[in-house]
Amino acid sequence: MARQSPLRERLARIEPTLLGYGAGDLAVPVVESFGELDFEYASLRRSAVLIDQPQRGTIEARGRDTLDFLNRMLTQKLAGASVGRSLDSFWLNRQGRIVADLRLLLLEGRVLMDVDVHVAASVVESLGSYLFSEDVELLDATERFHRIGLHGPDGPRLLEAAVGSVGGEPGVFGIENTCAVLAVAGHKVVVDRWDRAGEPGLELTVETGAADEVWATITAAAEQHNIRLRPAGWHAFNIARIETGTPLFMLDFGPDSLPAETTLVPSRISMNKGCYLGQEIVARMHNLGHPKQRLAAIRLDEPRKAEEFQPITGTEIVAFNEAADAERAVGAVTSSTVSPMLGGEVICFAMLKWSHASDGAKVAFHHAGGLLTGTVRERLRFWPRSEG
Repeated sequence: MARQSPLRERLARIEPTLLGYGAGDLAVPVVESFGELDFEYASLRRSAVLIDQPQRGTIEARGRDTLDFLNRMLTQKLAGASVGRSLDSFWLNRQGRIVADLRLLLLEGRVLMDVDVHVAASVVESLGSYLFSEDVELLDATERFHRIGLHGPDGPRLLEAAVGSVGGEPGVFGIENTCAVLAVAGHKVVVDRWDRAGEPGLELTVETGAADEVWATITAAAEQHNIRLRPAGWHAFNIARIETGTPLFMLDFGPDSLPAETTLVPSRISMNKGCYLGQEIVARMHNLGHPKQRLAAIRLDEPRKAEEFQPITGTEIVAFNEAADAERAVGAVTSSTVSPMLGGEVICFAMLKWSHASDGAKVAFHHAGGLLTGTVRERLRFWPRSEG
């Protein structure tokens, strides 16, 4: 049975449109929009939005050997990492392919791992199979915890208002990749500063039974302190994260992907740590070659065509040159959007053959009116512009 959000009754009163995250009976109902996409997106960029995230799972690891064990297993260096840090990492299999993309929250006496809800159980099982005599307990805590996103430039100020006092943990509001346990409405909330959409992002991990009261408290704090806050759905966040260059596991890359195909090696993999599962394949790729394909960004050459054509996930991409027109297939779209920050241009991520994944490569899409061409960028970030 698919996971249900503890906020579903509250959010149903705002009459959202829903979409299924995942396939078949396991598809998790996720809010796509509350019917005002333009306002939801504008609030994310200008003030603050609250986003329900039932598609996220949580793994809890505890025990005196936890950091040492995870350091030996995962691609990120955890040795010497201090409480209050948030780190990104891959969990690989023996063939060096990605089992999960993990967000690690280092807390006092435990580590919380934020993962895609559909892989939480398999990560616990596969990681646990390497435990022998270590003092480590791995738990699938997905049903015990719930994830809420607070994104936007006013998010830190709003959360501080909801908390009332940040006590000894002021860094979690202003410094990315930090986390802390705070109290909202008397409930312990793990706050992780993670700017995935190009604005300050505060990811809140709350006890499932407290999610509704925490949501209501943050909403009330916004009204009390005259901070503009709006509930937003997946669609607004998706636009912003594509503009900002944030690829997602199970959408832009997946269990068949190698780390080198994702553009995320610098943020997920430590090249100067000891052994970990899949390290030999990662090192060989890094030192001796390149993958057959790689995630890249594409910008349509004719922005005015946005109203006529937006490629969807899976849309075929072909090589293009003026002499031969369309040639062979060289990849497929993984995510796309129409970008408000770029004046309505169509932008997308795509998994492309290595030969066509470099800056300036020309590719094309078939559509009803013929071919539409695009230009490839190795850098995924579209906005803020890196040039000038």
